[in-house]
Amino acid sequence: MEVIGKIYKVGSVIERGSNGFKTREVVVETDEKYPQKIAVEFIQDNTALVDAYKEGDNVNIAINLRGREWTNKDGVTKFFNSVQGWKIKYNKELSSADQNPDREKVEDLPF
Repeated sequence: MEVIGKIYKVGSVIERGSNGFKTREVVVETDEKYPQKIAVEFIQDNTALVDAYKEGDNVNIAINLRGREWTNKDGVTKFFNSVQGWKIKYNKELSSADQNPDREKVEDLPF
């Protein structure tokens, strides 16, 4: 699965707990009739994948949709979903050459 759109916000790396577990959130605004702001969480070593990107960049983020079940102390069961990113790349169709350092640059020749 993929989330495609423009980076709306890039969060900082947050360490949770004493075991060094790291997370980083990126919010992507989709480009559709009713744009959605989708929060994508990167964890552990994948938090560094976001370093090369900034707000306004058009990206494709490969995701896993995760779900989990939780039962509270009163025996009520709830279900939670999370969107976990594992790969991010510039969207070449939507990005301009200055946003995408991987894109080949063509220089004007003097002749």
